[in-house]
Amino acid sequence: MRTGAAPQIMATLRNTAISILRLARWDNIAAGLRHHARNPDQAITHVLTR
Repeated sequence: MRTGAAPQIMATLRNTAISILRLARWDNIAAGLRHHARNPDQAITHVLTR
C-alpha cells in the first residue's frame, strides 16, 4: 500500500466513501463509517438505490 499507485487509489476510495456519507446526510463521518461497517448490506443497498 505504500508504493506505486496504491496510495492514490486508497485515497480516492476513502474520499468517495466520505462523499457518499455526506450525501446521505451523515454529520459525523466516523459514526457513519462505524454504522456501515456493522451493516455492509445496508450500505450497498443505499448506494444502489440512490
